[in-house]
Amino acid sequence: MVEMKLVYEGGLHTQSSHGPSGTTLETDAPVDNQGKGEAFSPTDLLATSLASCMLTTMAISGGREGWILEGARARVEKHMALEPRRRVGRVVVELEMPAGIPETAREALTAAAEGCPVACSIHPDLAVDLSIDWA
Repeated sequence: MVEMKLVYEGGLHTQSSHGPSGTTLETDAPVDNQGKGEAFSPTDLLATSLASCMLTTMAISGGREGWILEGARARVEKHMALEPRRRVGRVVVELEMPAGIPETAREALTAAAEGCPVACSIHPDLAVDLSIDWA
Protein backbone atom coordinates (compact mmCIF):
# COMPACT_ATOMS: atom_id res chain seq x y z
CA MET A 1 0.00 0.00 0.00
CA VAL A 2 1.26 3.45 -0.91
CA GLU A 3 -0.45 6.57 0.36
CA MET A 4 -0.58 9.89 -1.44
CA LYS A 5 -2.20 13.04 -0.08
CA LEU A 6 -3.76 15.72 -2.21
CA VAL A 7 -4.96 19.25 -1.55
CA TYR A 8 -7.25 21.24 -3.79
CA GLU A 9 -5.67 24.70 -3.84
CA GLY A 10 -8.40 26.49 -5.78
CA GLY A 11 -8.27 27.79 -9.31
CA LEU A 12 -8.50 24.20 -10.60
CA HIS A 13 -5.05 23.39 -9.13
CA THR A 14 -4.16 20.46 -6.88
CA GLN A 15 -0.96 19.56 -5.09
CA SER A 16 -0.14 15.92 -4.42
CA SER A 17 2.40 14.51 -2.00
CA HIS A 18 3.90 11.04 -2.35
CA GLY A 19 3.97 9.45 1.09
CA PRO A 20 7.13 7.35 0.88
CA SER A 21 9.38 9.96 -0.78
CA GLY A 22 7.71 13.24 0.11
CA THR A 23 8.01 14.46 -3.47
CA THR A 24 5.20 16.63 -4.75
CA LEU A 25 3.54 17.41 -8.04
CA GLU A 26 0.93 19.87 -9.11
CA THR A 27 -1.93 19.59 -11.55
CA ASP A 28 -4.01 22.16 -13.35
CA ALA A 29 -7.07 21.78 -15.52
CA PRO A 30 -6.24 21.99 -19.23
CA VAL A 31 -7.05 25.08 -21.25
CA ASP A 32 -9.80 23.21 -23.12
CA ASN A 33 -11.52 22.44 -19.82
CA GLN A 34 -11.57 25.82 -18.03
CA GLY A 35 -7.98 25.66 -16.73
CA LYS A 36 -4.84 27.62 -17.46
CA GLY A 37 -2.73 24.62 -18.50
CA GLU A 38 0.01 25.68 -16.06
CA ALA A 39 0.90 22.09 -15.10
CA PHE A 40 0.15 18.53 -16.07
CA SER A 41 -3.58 17.86 -16.07
CA PRO A 42 -4.85 14.70 -14.37
CA THR A 43 -5.45 13.15 -17.79
CA ASP A 44 -1.92 14.16 -18.89
CA LEU A 45 -0.66 12.19 -15.91
CA LEU A 46 -2.66 9.16 -17.04
CA ALA A 47 -0.96 9.17 -20.44
CA THR A 48 2.45 9.94 -18.91
CA SER A 49 1.94 7.18 -16.35
CA LEU A 50 1.31 4.66 -19.12
CA ALA A 51 4.53 5.49 -20.98
CA SER A 52 6.56 5.67 -17.78
CA CYS A 53 5.23 2.29 -16.66
CA MET A 54 6.03 0.77 -20.05
CA LEU A 55 9.64 1.97 -19.91
CA THR A 56 10.06 0.91 -16.29
CA THR A 57 8.58 -2.55 -16.85
CA MET A 58 10.72 -3.03 -19.95
CA ALA A 59 13.80 -2.05 -17.93
CA ILE A 60 12.90 -4.53 -15.18
CA SER A 61 12.40 -7.31 -17.72
CA GLY A 62 15.49 -6.34 -19.68
CA GLY A 63 17.64 -6.06 -16.56
CA ARG A 64 17.09 -9.73 -15.82
CA GLU A 65 18.55 -10.55 -19.24
CA GLY A 66 21.34 -7.99 -19.20
CA TRP A 67 19.72 -5.74 -21.80
CA ILE A 68 20.63 -2.13 -21.08
CA LEU A 69 17.74 0.30 -21.60
CA GLU A 70 19.32 3.48 -20.25
CA GLY A 71 18.59 6.28 -22.68
CA ALA A 72 15.28 4.81 -23.86
CA ARG A 73 12.78 7.57 -24.59
CA ALA A 74 9.05 7.94 -24.94
CA ARG A 75 6.80 10.40 -26.72
CA VAL A 76 3.15 10.42 -25.70
CA GLU A 77 0.04 11.97 -27.25
CA LYS A 78 -3.22 12.15 -25.33
CA HIS A 79 -6.41 12.46 -27.37
CA MET A 80 -9.62 13.35 -25.56
CA ALA A 81 -13.03 11.95 -26.45
CA LEU A 82 -16.15 13.94 -25.66
CA GLU A 83 -18.85 11.29 -26.04
CA PRO A 84 -20.49 9.67 -24.23
CA ARG A 85 -18.55 11.59 -21.53
CA ARG A 86 -15.34 13.59 -21.51
CA ARG A 87 -12.50 11.09 -21.13
CA VAL A 88 -9.16 10.06 -22.56
CA GLY A 89 -10.12 8.23 -25.73
CA ARG A 90 -6.74 7.42 -27.24
CA VAL A 91 -3.11 7.44 -26.18
CA VAL A 92 -0.28 7.22 -28.68
CA VAL A 93 2.97 5.95 -27.17
CA GLU A 94 6.13 6.04 -29.27
CA LEU A 95 9.09 4.36 -27.60
CA GLU A 96 12.65 4.81 -28.84
CA MET A 97 15.08 2.16 -27.66
CA PRO A 98 18.81 2.74 -27.39
CA ALA A 99 21.21 1.01 -29.75
CA GLY A 100 22.48 -2.38 -28.74
CA ILE A 101 19.23 -4.10 -27.80
CA PRO A 102 19.43 -7.52 -29.45
CA GLU A 103 16.78 -8.37 -32.00
CA THR A 104 15.94 -11.48 -29.96
CA ALA A 105 14.87 -9.19 -27.07
CA ARG A 106 12.20 -7.32 -28.99
CA GLU A 107 9.30 -9.72 -28.46
CA ALA A 108 9.88 -10.00 -24.70
CA LEU A 109 10.34 -6.25 -24.25
CA THR A 110 7.23 -5.48 -26.29
CA ALA A 111 5.24 -7.93 -24.16
CA ALA A 112 6.60 -6.24 -21.03
CA ALA A 113 5.43 -2.84 -22.29
CA GLU A 114 1.99 -4.08 -23.29
CA GLY A 115 1.60 -5.96 -20.00
CA CYS A 116 2.77 -3.21 -17.66
CA PRO A 117 0.58 -2.57 -14.58
CA VAL A 118 -0.82 0.71 -15.90
CA ALA A 119 -1.72 -0.82 -19.28
CA CYS A 120 -3.46 -3.65 -17.43
CA SER A 121 -5.35 -1.15 -15.24
CA ILE A 122 -6.83 1.17 -17.85
CA HIS A 123 -10.28 0.64 -19.32
CA PRO A 124 -10.29 -1.54 -22.45
CA ASP A 125 -12.17 1.19 -24.35
CA LEU A 126 -9.08 3.41 -24.13
CA ALA A 127 -7.24 2.91 -27.41
CA VAL A 128 -3.48 2.58 -26.96
CA ASP A 129 -1.37 2.88 -30.10
CA LEU A 130 2.12 1.64 -29.26
CA SER A 131 5.09 1.85 -31.61
CA ILE A 132 8.68 0.98 -30.79
CA ASP A 133 11.75 2.22 -32.68
CA TRP A 134 14.52 -0.28 -32.05
CA ALA A 135 17.29 2.04 -33.35
